[in-house]
Amino acid sequence: MTRTILVIQPGLVSYQEGLELQQQARRRVADGELAGVLILLEHQPVITAGRGGGRENLRATLSGLQAEQIAFVETDRGGNITCHNPGQLVGYPVLNLSFWQEDVHWYVEQLEEVLIRTVAKYGIVAGRKSRYTGVWAGNRKLAAIGVSVRRWITGHGFALNVSNDLSLFQQIIPCGIEEFGVTSLRAAGVTASLTEVTHRLMIEFTTVFAAALQKTKEE
Repeated sequence: MTRTILVIQPGLVSYQEGLELQQQARRRVADGELAGVLILLEHQPVITAGRGGGRENLRATLSGLQAEQIAFVETDRGGNITCHNPGQLVGYPVLNLSFWQEDVHWYVEQLEEVLIRTVAKYGIVAGRKSRYTGVWAGNRKLAAIGVSVRRWITGHGFALNVSNDLSLFQQIIPCGIEEFGVTSLRAAGVTASLTEVTHRLMIEFTTVFAAALQKTKEE
């Protein structure tokens, strides 16, 4: 059976709008209309905490964040604390894993593989780090992953630092890991645009998940 994944690219949206898009996608996948939906977007500045905690790793005060127009949201995804801002490629795959493998560890490894292959196209040697999820370039995290899975339908996803302002990460201890830092493609000398990197990621997603992508545009 052909596994078709609908791609939605709404552009720059708030974190709440991203959650609403995921909820809409989940209903379509749960109804059997599609094997999956891949939402690719940018977020307005936001710091999010996951099921693994995170508020304790927030360096800033909530009032200070509010003054800088940075949202703070506690979510039901896996992982600890992270942040999103323009120039970062955020991906929310809403997939029915029954079409692939009903295995959360396998799914996370597949997401890591997509990201590793994507950045490799720009000469970045990245990989996994023992005990930590995500994709790493040396001792600096290039992409964070935090997912949720309910009835084998996935939610949340990944965030790849492309050209975003990394100073936002100074407001937190990223993922609660003090000994390692964060980086981006731009910090590593890659000048590719977010649009170009997004296109490359879709190609790698198609390969890794052995699926056909059906593009649409959300206004």
